[in-house]
Amino acid sequence: MAEVQVNDRSKGSKKNGRIGIKVDMTPMVDLGFLLITFFLFSTNFSKPNVMDLGLPAKGPHGPTDIDYRNSITFILGKDSKVYYYQDERKNLNDNSLKEVSFDRAQVAKTIESAKASAPKKENFTVIIKPADDSQYKTLVDMLDELAITRSERYGISEMNDKEKDLYQKKVL
Repeated sequence: MAEVQVNDRSKGSKKNGRIGIKVDMTPMVDLGFLLITFFLFSTNFSKPNVMDLGLPAKGPHGPTDIDYRNSITFILGKDSKVYYYQDERKNLNDNSLKEVSFDRAQVAKTIESAKASAPKKENFTVIIKPADDSQYKTLVDMLDELAITRSERYGISEMNDKEKDLYQKKVL
C-alpha cells in the first residue's frame, strides 16, 4: 500500500516548520497501467470497411442478353487505364474502344451521359471487364464510381476474344 514517509529533521535546522513528506507513487503507476490495459482490450481499434457487392441469387441462370443501347462496357487495363465502348460486339472495331480516366470524374461523366441517352434508363447496365494485367485497386475505384453515380445494375465479366484483341492493340 501507499506509505507516507516523514523525514525527521531534528538533526538539522528547521525551515519554516515544514516536515518533508515523500509519497510512494508505485500503486498509482500500477493503477495507470491497469487502466491503459483495460481500455486497450475493450476498445475496437478500427472497423473493417466493407463494400456492398450485390450478387445474383443461386440457381440455374442462362446467358443474359443486354441491349447495347441500355449498357456501357468498361475494360480495366494496365496502369489504372480504363477503356469503354457502347456498341454491339459484332460492330466493334479499333475506333470503338475509347480511353477515359478517373481524373476530374471522367468515368462518372461517361456513365451519366450513357445513362441519359439510354432508351430504358431503369434497365441501364454497366459491364466491367478487368484485363489480366489490371490491378485490384482499379476495380475498387470503378465500383466506387458506380456507387457515386448510383448505378445499381452492373456486372463483372471476362473479356471475349474480340475485346482482348482490341485491348492489346490499344496497349501496344
